Amino acid sequence: MKAKFGSKIGLVAATVGSAVGLGNIWRFPAEAQANGGAAFLLLYIACVFLLGIPVMVSEFALGRGGQSDAVGSFKNLGASKPWWSVGALAVLASYMILCFYMVVAGWTFEYLWQSITGSLYDGIDSATSAPFAAKMNGFIADGWNASINTYIVLALNIGILLFGVRKGIERLSNIMMPLLFILLLVFCGVALTLDRASDGVEFFLNPDFSKITPRVALNALGQAFFSLSLGMGILITYASYYPPTTILTRTALTVSLLDMLVAILMGMIIFPAVMTFNLTGEGLEGASLVFITLPEVFTHMPGTQLWSILFFLLLMVAALTSTISISEVSIAFLQDRFKLSRVKAVLMAMLPLILFSTICAYSQSDSFSDIRIAGMTIFDTLDFLATNICLPIGSIFLCIYVGWFAPKGFLYRELTNDGDVTSHVFNVLLFIVRYVAPILIGLILIGVFI
Repeated sequence: MKAKFGSKIGLVAATVGSAVGLGNIWRFPAEAQANGGAAFLLLYIACVFLLGIPVMVSEFALGRGGQSDAVGSFKNLGASKPWWSVGALAVLASYMILCFYMVVAGWTFEYLWQSITGSLYDGIDSATSAPFAAKMNGFIADGWNASINTYIVLALNIGILLFGVRKGIERLSNIMMPLLFILLLVFCGVALTLDRASDGVEFFLNPDFSKITPRVALNALGQAFFSLSLGMGILITYASYYPPTTILTRTALTVSLLDMLVAILMGMIIFPAVMTFNLTGEGLEGASLVFITLPEVFTHMPGTQLWSILFFLLLMVAALTSTISISEVSIAFLQDRFKLSRVKAVLMAMLPLILFSTICAYSQSDSFSDIRIAGMTIFDTLDFLATNICLPIGSIFLCIYVGWFAPKGFLYRELTNDGDVTSHVFNVLLFIVRYVAPILIGLILIGVFI
């Protein structure tokens, strides 16, 4: 019998957890800083509303209607063999992301442990410029230490995934996602009291339209797809666990709005801190940004160690909800396609990550810093290929299938629950899925490479 989420709150929490996890807490601030702040935010919001929600609804419909994994859902709807490759591309992209995502989750675990022991704040001199940047860069440079933390996170993932959908994924999401939102609101309130908070808010909310380029548009599109878990097969897989009474359009809107709320809250936390503590320059951009600015904020709060523990505990949980949801794509694929037991599928999907994640961890270290692919580390290459290439391309063909080649009336039946729910926006969504999304995503991709 196909596993199902046990409650409406549970399915929303799990779906939001796949997006809100590291997608917006870790990745969004780095992308916003590197791509012009408010200009990037504006494009990101536009991508979420114009493209993200329609693509999300399409994936929900495909998963619930197909009642299988990212490949099997196409098969169950009678799709011909070429369309299965769209699902296969999603499985591949999700696994590529998982390889480097486990490393980031390992960084998070290291910061949680250092917060508990207090070593994160040992030897910090307030007179030193960006002391936490040196700590983070030193940690990343040590490939062995980063790998050990990655293995710990991998073991936690395996333990939770073995419990299945309700007892593992849903239970974890129900408890921890509300706590994450509460803490983000608290940290946002503290950040806005910093000396140069207004400068940070201006950078984040006052757009400079000259910063908008095809590359920034592609990065905003990639972030929207990454943070909403689009094109990874996650939403297809999770939607196959949705009860038939779930209202897909309402779920998509709820997930997207909560996802954007977290992105905005993180911007309101990070950029006031960046401006107040002058956290700019080499080594202060990219994947490590959140690990540099937030510890600096905590040093200006009463109970520094307590807040640090709470935040990195919740960030660890967010990392787990992200890695678990991405892992579930491959696990469901192995279960449904090869009829494996849950235990065998979990082990088959997760154990190879011991090797692949180690490669990603070491690619960021001093030992392999000279190994580059088109100027990028292996870690960054996987990020770029999966996020900016595979996810948009897969979403283009998914929209074409759902809009033009799915069984007649399929999308309407899924969005209206076989006529039980009135969908006032169906025609708008169908138009976007058929015409706007494929053309606009394609134009953004072409604009970058010509």
